[in-house]
Amino acid sequence: MIEKSSKPTKRSLTSAHAIVEVMKIEGVQHVFCVPGESYLPIMDAIYDEPSIKLISARHEGGASFMAEGYAKASGKPGVLMATRGVGGSNLTIGVHTARQDSTPMVVFLGQVHSHFRGREGFQEVDLDQYFSHIAKWTVEIRDAKRVPELVQRAFRVAQTGRPGPVVVSLPEDLLIQESVMVFGPPVRRPTPRPSNDEIDDVEKLLLSSEYPLIIAGGGVKASGAEEELKRFANRNHIPVMASFRRHDALPNDHPLYLGHLGLGTHKSILETVQQSDVILAFGTRLSEVTTQDYSIITEEKRLVHIDIDYESIGKTYQPDIGIVADLKEGLRALLSINLPPAWKDWASDRRKVYENVTRLTQQDLDCHSFHSQIIGKLQAHLPKDALVTNDARNFAGWLHTFFQFTERNTYVGPTSGAMGYGMPAALGAKLAHPHRTVISLSGDGGFMMTMQEIETAVRYNIPIISIVFNNKMYGTIRMHQEMHFPFKPIGTELGSVPFTDLAQSIGASSYLVRTINEFELAIKRALKSDKPVIIEIESDPDQISVSSTIEDIRKRHK
Repeated sequence: MIEKSSKPTKRSLTSAHAIVEVMKIEGVQHVFCVPGESYLPIMDAIYDEPSIKLISARHEGGASFMAEGYAKASGKPGVLMATRGVGGSNLTIGVHTARQDSTPMVVFLGQVHSHFRGREGFQEVDLDQYFSHIAKWTVEIRDAKRVPELVQRAFRVAQTGRPGPVVVSLPEDLLIQESVMVFGPPVRRPTPRPSNDEIDDVEKLLLSSEYPLIIAGGGVKASGAEEELKRFANRNHIPVMASFRRHDALPNDHPLYLGHLGLGTHKSILETVQQSDVILAFGTRLSEVTTQDYSIITEEKRLVHIDIDYESIGKTYQPDIGIVADLKEGLRALLSINLPPAWKDWASDRRKVYENVTRLTQQDLDCHSFHSQIIGKLQAHLPKDALVTNDARNFAGWLHTFFQFTERNTYVGPTSGAMGYGMPAALGAKLAHPHRTVISLSGDGGFMMTMQEIETAVRYNIPIISIVFNNKMYGTIRMHQEMHFPFKPIGTELGSVPFTDLAQSIGASSYLVRTINEFELAIKRALKSDKPVIIEIESDPDQISVSSTIEDIRKRHK
């Protein structure tokens, strides 16, 4: 029985209090910000609301990564606030990350007084226009009585269809204006389902396939469809690969999991896609990275593309069958398909290929690089439900290649490749899951970009573990530099930073490690700590990637 929707409620409130009331309706528990005078009334209204906790960061970029990481880990919209053009500009990186990662986020930006607009007022930027090409939707509210309508719309747009960031510009004088506010019910995400004809078409196509392959993307995770994906794959013996940085869509130890389509993916794993004749793209936009520069899905392959967003279907590849659906509902509908088990041998053979290039046995660890040994120890000591975040750059190659994600919702990584993401995102993820172990991986270049948020972690007692691979360089750029302009490094070498000492001076625990035994001792201690921990790893600058050293690259060039 469907209950009748409650009638809209009316209350006389200021705009600031109305915004906070909408947050309450939407179940917001954390708001991330750097304080600004242009939106002080909202901060004051949050002070009066015990159900919402304000997290004040050291930089708007760090705050934006916290909100984005919180949203990815929780499945709820991340809420972010900053002031005018300067704060808005600083947090742009988080909006871009949320847009490319399809992460729901609502950003409130204080704006100059309405009477000063268009006069190049203090810190004035046309914020709705500034963000219009990277946010999913932008709006500047000019009428107090429309605050509930437009703010509730912002939460709806952020969470429905393909999720994404919404930016709301708030003139300073609007926030103290009072009006009769009318509030509607909280957002309920639509979950469209495929038609019977569409399911029949998929079944017919699969019956003609010799080597079908599923590519599982962020839509599987966003709709909570991991179990449905597993059931569909098991029922029909169709193997699965994960799109870029969506490793945890299917347990990596599952016999039908065949690897991850990302940067530096081993050529043996890519051969699986090359051999396939039907691609089932579930909740992925088939990005540049996932498709290896748009090269591995060729014209002779048949494509079934299922996504919540009709604009994503056919944006890169024209599908043979394009279906607009929520992935959980879509996969439930696909379970009605009854196919003969024709692909067991192929899936088994490709699984062996995957295992051969990703398994870390003790014998492997003895001859692999230090980075591989680090991943091996993390695999051995982290709880299975530990949540891992990371920055961009080459150190992540070892994580992506060797770490096995065996539980759902255990990986949060930026498909945008944003540096500085890992540690602040870990803070957001830890607030979303306070009882789980949360660990971030960063290089020294990326870590230094948002390192100030360690103080935020200490101040709010957010006990994350942050691993920093310190090779004193921008490693990924140096790798490409050596590939294209060998023996001519410029701009990529970095100075020595005592991360361990800096972390201790801020109030965090820290360890400097040079050997695998030292690392194992540090991670064991960190897992028992009730405060933020930094583990700094001295890395060999010559070991530039999983497969190459700088010397190897130079020799190949010669």
